[in-house]
Amino acid sequence: MTLRFGVVGTGAIGKEHINRITNKLSGGKVIAVTDVNQESAKQAVEAYQLDAVIYPDDKALIADPNVDVVLVSSWGPAHEETVVAAVEAGKYVFCEKPLATTAAGCLRIVEAEMKQGRKLVQVGFMRRYDSGYIQLKQAIEGNEIGEPLMIRAAHRNPQVGESYTTDMAVTDTLIHEIDVLHWLIDDDYKSVQVHFPRKTKYSHANLQDPQLFTITTNRGIVISVEVFVNCQYGYDIQCEVIGDEGIVKLPEFQSVVLRKNQKLSSTILNDWKYRFMDAYNVEIQDFIDSITKDGKPNGPTSWDGYIAAVTSDACVKAQQTGEEELIHLQERPAFYSEKGLQII
Repeated sequence: MTLRFGVVGTGAIGKEHINRITNKLSGGKVIAVTDVNQESAKQAVEAYQLDAVIYPDDKALIADPNVDVVLVSSWGPAHEETVVAAVEAGKYVFCEKPLATTAAGCLRIVEAEMKQGRKLVQVGFMRRYDSGYIQLKQAIEGNEIGEPLMIRAAHRNPQVGESYTTDMAVTDTLIHEIDVLHWLIDDDYKSVQVHFPRKTKYSHANLQDPQLFTITTNRGIVISVEVFVNCQYGYDIQCEVIGDEGIVKLPEFQSVVLRKNQKLSSTILNDWKYRFMDAYNVEIQDFIDSITKDGKPNGPTSWDGYIAAVTSDACVKAQQTGEEELIHLQERPAFYSEKGLQII
């Protein structure tokens, strides 16, 4: 069985997904594309020599009976409408984050999916497929460190442009930690507070940088995440889980160690795409394989997208108030009680 993909949004990440489905992975084929910029869609078809229909909009693409999967990689605010339409048409959906820009929007997708009576949607939180995070998950579930007590994490970028604002530290950056840490410890979030350290000289008027998020879970685990998007030295992802019997830490990205000029050094990446390139490939391949084998996606669900949205909203509110903000989640429907992806 070959899954036939229709891609909505042919910007940078859309083109990367087209390339991996076409040239790197097995079991999938891109047969339709669309973008609000039709020239971008044409360029994607030509660049990857696709035998694909270029549709004027997402509705026309979804209506194509030959499309099995709608891959949503368009502008974030457009995701909700496309995903709901695809689900109502009974199509499988792979949606890059965010699933929707509001918690209410995520719930509309949840309701549409539950109405179909089967899981159709996977959200593109690729860190769950990263080998380092999988090793962390294995250590925690294997009781290597006892019960988790604390997590220290950091998300650092070398620099961001003037258009990057304080709230984007949550919606564009922290959002990945929100999902993967929830998955690691399998515990819902209870509250969040944000602290603003001294502002780096490399920031700009519309951005407070760095930021420190303190998140508490229902079981009392305290998570500290540093977001520093103008750190200058490189792209650096850190995570350390402290348990009552030991500590487990995310491995460094593999790099040769150089001894030269009285120095011992290794290379630090400067681009997030290289850090998680393998995870993207494993993610999409697992999506294809799970549908082909089990008839449903195995990765992050619409409910995971809802959890991320509610938590993100609370984090942004905490930025604004300076107070500890509670994170209120609705009760998880039985429809989403199955754990799904645990360890690959």
